[in-house]
Amino acid sequence: MQSCGENKIVISLGGSVFLENGLDVEKIKDYGKAIDSIAEKYKVFVVVGGGKIARDYINAARLLGGDETTCDKIGIEVTRINALILALCIKKAPKIVPKSFEEAYKLSNYHRVIVMGGTFPGHTTDATAALLAEYIGAKLLLNATAVDGIYTKDPKEHSDARKIDRISPKELLEIVIQSGAKAGSSGVLDVLSVKIIERSKIKTIVFLGTPENIKKAAEGKKIGTVIEV
Repeated sequence: MQSCGENKIVISLGGSVFLENGLDVEKIKDYGKAIDSIAEKYKVFVVVGGGKIARDYINAARLLGGDETTCDKIGIEVTRINALILALCIKKAPKIVPKSFEEAYKLSNYHRVIVMGGTFPGHTTDATAALLAEYIGAKLLLNATAVDGIYTKDPKEHSDARKIDRISPKELLEIVIQSGAKAGSSGVLDVLSVKIIERSKIKTIVFLGTPENIKKAAEGKKIGTVIEV
């Protein structure tokens, strides 16, 4: 575990949220402003997902005979492009996308915000964010996603799905255990992410990832679902 000498937050910003309507420059600027605002108080590390763009490339690669590791590598490259696009809108971030936790940590000695994408095949960006939070000793992991929290079932498929306000990692595992681990998976959290959160006891908040909600979550306002041991 590393330490930057002050409070740190890791934000997992889902690509499906960040690029919900394609490359909306004004919306991307809003994310940049929100993250710059949080960085007044915290060191902020952002891990950006690939979203639909990555899934389109991954699906094409599969159809062309690509194995899952190759598909993951393609997705990782897309997340890094998305990360650089976001970094351009953040005053406190370098216009460099680190490819490893070590590189991200070193850059954080000189910058308030670090923006990165995926790192290694076999990990979703949510898992990457959880591992990064563990590595740097972050006390809070914000999972900015396309839904307003964790539900007992997939709310898109089950009308009786119930939103959960607080949940333990062990309870959450029971909900996500059926999720697959293929490249391009878009579940709220995967099994690996939850296991990392559990072992490191990282307080995590899953919420609808608008720029305004990212600020609210960082400020400790009640929002989404809290995962806490």
